[in-house]
Amino acid sequence: MIAEFGLAALWLAAALAALQLLSGCLSLTEKGQNLALLVRPAAVIQAVLCAAAFGSLLLLFARTDLSVLLVAMNSHSAKPMIFKVAATWGNHEGSMLLWVTVMALAGGLIALIEKRLPERTMLATLGAQAFVGLGFYAFLLFSSNPFERLSPPAEQGMGLNPLLQDIGLAFHPPTLYLGYVGLSVAFSFAVGALLTRNVTPEFARVMRPWILGAWIFLTLGITAGSYWAYYELGWGGWWFWDPVENASLMPWLAATALLHSASVLASRDALRTWTIMLGVIAFSMSMMGTFLVRSGILTSVHAFAVDPERGSFILALLVLNIGAALVLFALRANTISEGQQFRAVSREGALVINNVALSAILGIVLLGTLYPLLTEAFGIRVSVGPPYFNPVSAIFAVPMLIVLAVGPMLRWRRDSLGRIEKPIIAVILAGLVGIIVAFSLGGIELLPFIGIVLSLMVAVGSVLPLKGRSLRRLPLAVWGMVIAHLGIAVALFGMSADSAFTQQTLVAASPGDVAKVGPWTITLESVDPVAGPNWTALEGRMAASYRDEPAQRIAPQSRTFWAPPQQTSESALLTRWNGQLYAVIGNEAEDGRWQLRLWWKPFVTFIWYGGIMIALGGLLALMGRVSVDLRRRHAQRRIEQRHEGYVQ
Repeated sequence: MIAEFGLAALWLAAALAALQLLSGCLSLTEKGQNLALLVRPAAVIQAVLCAAAFGSLLLLFARTDLSVLLVAMNSHSAKPMIFKVAATWGNHEGSMLLWVTVMALAGGLIALIEKRLPERTMLATLGAQAFVGLGFYAFLLFSSNPFERLSPPAEQGMGLNPLLQDIGLAFHPPTLYLGYVGLSVAFSFAVGALLTRNVTPEFARVMRPWILGAWIFLTLGITAGSYWAYYELGWGGWWFWDPVENASLMPWLAATALLHSASVLASRDALRTWTIMLGVIAFSMSMMGTFLVRSGILTSVHAFAVDPERGSFILALLVLNIGAALVLFALRANTISEGQQFRAVSREGALVINNVALSAILGIVLLGTLYPLLTEAFGIRVSVGPPYFNPVSAIFAVPMLIVLAVGPMLRWRRDSLGRIEKPIIAVILAGLVGIIVAFSLGGIELLPFIGIVLSLMVAVGSVLPLKGRSLRRLPLAVWGMVIAHLGIAVALFGMSADSAFTQQTLVAASPGDVAKVGPWTITLESVDPVAGPNWTALEGRMAASYRDEPAQRIAPQSRTFWAPPQQTSESALLTRWNGQLYAVIGNEAEDGRWQLRLWWKPFVTFIWYGGIMIALGGLLALMGRVSVDLRRRHAQRRIEQRHEGYVQ
């Protein structure tokens, strides 16, 4: 009965989304204003029902109910509980239900707590949210029913893709989805503001926390996914420009530009058109990623669906949602006033330059992702990888990072470079130090060389806004900006160092043999069989010594899963402050020797330290903004109460 309850809850939630859309639209007319009372309750009850539907699916997976087709196809009774639960969203139907659930919960939260905008704008926003959600409800109910029964029940489940049976992948998809759905809220706010012609600083202040939250989760999701690919796939790399990796990067690029644009609108009443346009584009990229991952047109460990009919359904939703928003933007763009003017040399000017650069990089990634798909439609197979993405993106990334190092020191509205002459000199000196260091190391290719130099410039530029200010009284939002920008410098340094200094050794070794990679000496001691809850493995036990330090033990594995049958490489990592030793064991050769792949990757961990710092900066900024908004609301309430007392 759990499956039937979940399906019924999903149908009722879809019906309430339709009611929310209809009453939200009609309430904007003179004759339908009485229906406005239905919009907020419909959103709240819809959220409860959708959460109940997802909770039902979660329970079915936790219990391994093999009478449900989705459970039988993606779970197994022998799996650890954490992966039984993770299998709920480690498949096509479950991941889409998670998407709809988070979207419904976000809409319900907006309906409950948001009172700052004019009611007409809020009704239009909730109507837009229902419009997007209704399409996904239709997709689930008519094309991808997660509660479909299997008769007779399966004797045993097929299991989850072994590559996804990892603790990182248990949290990576939900984190990304929270980011995607946060952008759907920003999209709904943008549509609501367009419909009611209410593109104001207050609108941006209401939308900004949702953008910040989405941006934080996207940052964490991409960081976690990058580290998972690094240690789980055994290739020794942290980013491969895989189309599905690009599908998560593109919304992040758009969200970064949107975040800065909305902040300018909220604080300085400028960039109104930019903010609306980026709100539409950011969610467009989320929808594009959904289409790429679930349409079956990509081959990837991330891609769940191989059904062209489902892909066509999602493509139709993409065209409908984004096409309608773009048409609305085209019709209403001329009604959006320009807002306050500013000079080119100002903080707003710096943000516009970086928004243009981010948009250009987004276009480059989008073109590189879609171009192979377009050529394949005409029977021509091409591969687009780092030789395209790295240098072409650098054309816009380099000036963007230079502006990033200087921009936070500029004043709003208008400024002059002469006023910040000393900070600019400090940034330039940091670049010169980077050049000297990179030259002294020698043999570095151009892009890593530029990356090291720019990372030092951005690091110095990110902390200069702290000079001469009381650190105790510094607003959380400023701390957030400083830490996030410093995180970009740290991550950039890690990327550049990994590209410039990585050393690799491929050897065939017998127990007792010694191999060297960089400053490490590795001895293969033995290769022994081990067993896990749903896998067996051959484990290479090694002693690894850094220079003259005592040896440490590492144990990479070659695992064999039986549900479903698949072999994976489990790398072994040994982390120091200045990098990681990365070891993978391969197959046994005919002469009894084992293939070993060893990497020494200096400062590679700075990539993920930087990602965490970026997300932490966003969190501090979010806390600061929410705190300021709460104080502003409290002050406004006190003024209203005094006014009421005066009138009485």
